[in-house]
Amino acid sequence: MFDANHDPESPLFQTFDSPSSPDQGPPRLARLREQMAAQGLDACIVPRADRYHGEYVAPHDDRLAWLTGFTGSAGFCVVTGDKAAVFVDGRYRVQVKAQVAADFTPVAWPETTHIDWLGRELPRGGVVGFDPWLHAMDEISRLERGLPGLTLRPVDHPVDRIWTDQPAPPAEPVFAHPLAFAGEPHEAKRRRLGAGLAERGEAAALITLSDSIAWLFNIRGGDIPRNPVPHGYAVLKADGSAVLVTDPAKCADLGDHLGPDVAVRPDADLAAVLSETGGPLRIDPQTAPMALAMMLDEAGIETRHGPDPCRLPKACKNEGELAGMRDAHMRDAVAMCRFLAWFQAADRTTLTEIDLVTRLEGFRRDTNMLREISFDTIAGAGPNGALPHYRVTTETNRALGEGDLIVLDSGGQYPDGTTDITRTLVVGEAGAEERRAFTLVLKGMIAISRLRFPRGVAGAHLDSLARYPLWLAGMDFDHGTGHGVGAYLCVHEGPQRLARSGEVPLQPGMILSNEPGYYREGAFGIRIENLIVCQVADPLPGGDARDMLSFETLTWVPMDRNLIDPDLLTAEERDWVDTYHATCRDKIGPLLPEDCGAWFAAATEKL
Repeated sequence: MFDANHDPESPLFQTFDSPSSPDQGPPRLARLREQMAAQGLDACIVPRADRYHGEYVAPHDDRLAWLTGFTGSAGFCVVTGDKAAVFVDGRYRVQVKAQVAADFTPVAWPETTHIDWLGRELPRGGVVGFDPWLHAMDEISRLERGLPGLTLRPVDHPVDRIWTDQPAPPAEPVFAHPLAFAGEPHEAKRRRLGAGLAERGEAAALITLSDSIAWLFNIRGGDIPRNPVPHGYAVLKADGSAVLVTDPAKCADLGDHLGPDVAVRPDADLAAVLSETGGPLRIDPQTAPMALAMMLDEAGIETRHGPDPCRLPKACKNEGELAGMRDAHMRDAVAMCRFLAWFQAADRTTLTEIDLVTRLEGFRRDTNMLREISFDTIAGAGPNGALPHYRVTTETNRALGEGDLIVLDSGGQYPDGTTDITRTLVVGEAGAEERRAFTLVLKGMIAISRLRFPRGVAGAHLDSLARYPLWLAGMDFDHGTGHGVGAYLCVHEGPQRLARSGEVPLQPGMILSNEPGYYREGAFGIRIENLIVCQVADPLPGGDARDMLSFETLTWVPMDRNLIDPDLLTAEERDWVDTYHATCRDKIGPLLPEDCGAWFAAATEKL
C-alpha cells in the first residue's frame, strides 16, 4: 500500500526542474543569430516539433523550450536579426510572460500569424530558414503562398548546431500491445485499411504519426515521455502488408508479433523503402514533414494527398478498447478518491503544489498497474491556477493558502487505458465569486454530459453549449472544451475534439474530454473535467426515428460540493449532480479502503 509518509527520495515519474530559464535565453539567442548569419538567413523558425509531427516531443527535439524557456505544449518562435517573437495561443499568454526573457516578444496566435509578422518584419527578398523535417507540407505551402516576396530555404536547423549538450534521440524498446486491450488483431486492421486504399486506386499510404503506427501494429513504445509510442515511419500497402521503418534493435523484444507480412527496416533505408513503394502513394499533407515530400519528389513517386488512414479508425474505439478504458477509469477513480480523502484530512496550509503532485502519483502507483502518468500533473494553487497548463517547478512551487482554489489536472497510463481528470479543490472556505464561477463552469460541463445530438454533428457545433452559462455572465475560457483521448496511447488524440476547430463529425466510440473552465489572471483558476465516450443514444418516448448520439461518462470521482452554489443550478442540473454522485457511490464506494469512508459519504451526499 502507498505509505502516507512517502519517501521523497523514491523515484518519481514527474520531475520539477525547468529545461531552460529566462536568463539563459539571451546568450542562446545571440549564438543562434551568429549561426543564422553564417547560413545566410534573415529569419529562422523554431517550432516545437520533431520528424514525426505528433503533438509531443522528446527532450532531443524540444528546441523551443531550450531556446526561449517557454514550456507550453504548443507554440513556436520566429527569430530575425533584431527580434524574436514567441507565438502562443490563449492557453499560454500568462505563462509565456513568466518564462521568457525580455529579448523575446510574446505574440498572440492565431490572431497574428507568422505570415503576417514576417511580412512586416523582413524586406522583400529576405531569406527565411526552416528545417523541412520539422514542418508539415501544408504549413510550408501556406508560407509560400503568404510570403511571395520572401525566399523559404530548407536548412539543417541552426539550433542543433549550437545546442552542445542536446540529448540523444530516444531509442526505447518497442513491445506488443495485448490483443485483449487492442480489441482487433493488427493483421485485420492492415487488411481493412489496405482494402480502403485499393478502393481509391492507391498502392500504399505513408504513415508518420507515432500513435497511428502504435495503433496499426498493436505495439507500444517509450520514445515520447508520458506517451507510450515508438518513433518510426510506416508504409501500408493495399494488400495489407507493410514496412515499419525504425531502429530494428528497438524491436528485438517483439518476437514474431508483427508476422511475415511486416518488414522492419532501419532509418537509413527510408529513401530506398519509398523508392520501392511505387504509386500512387497517399501522404497526409497536414502531418507529413516537408522533407518526405521532397524525398518522394526526387524519387519520382506519384503521390496523392489524403488523410492518415489510421486516424479515424483509431479514434472510434472498439469494444475491447472501451472495456479497457472503463476498467482503467475505475482503477484511477480509486486512486483519485484516496488522494481526495487524504487531502480533506490533511493540514492543507502546510502543503505545497509539489506535495500534491507527488502524493497523487503515489496513490496511482499504489494500483500496481500504473505504467506512467499521462502528462505532467497540473497543480496550480491560487494565481498559478489561472495558467491553464501550469507546470510546477522548484522555482514556482507555491504553498497552499487559506481560501486558495487548486486546479488539479492529472492522469495515468495503464496497460488497458489512458485517463485524464481535473478537479478544482478549495483550501478552507471559497469566496462567493469563486463559488459562482465554479458553478457556471459546472453548468457547462453538465450541458455536454446530458447532450443528445443527431449523427453528423461535429465538435465545433457543441463547443458553445459548454460556454453558454459563462457567456451570459460575460466570461469565457481560451481553450477548447474537449480533446480526443487515446486508449493506452496519447492523452491528446485527433481528429475528434470539442472546440471551434472541431470539424470532424462525432462517431460512436470516440473518447473526448469534457473540461470547461474559467481563469482570472493573478487570482484563481477553475476547471472540471470528465472523460466521455460517444455512443448511440437510446430512443426517447415521443421522439421520431432520427439517428441520435449521446455521451457515456467514464470518470467517476466526486466534485467538491463546497464549491457548488445550488441556487444557480436548475432542477435538472441538481438532479444530474446527485445522480452522478450516487453513481460514484455505487461504482467506486465498494472499492475504497475503510479510511476513505467518512469523506466519501459526505462527498457524494445529495445537494
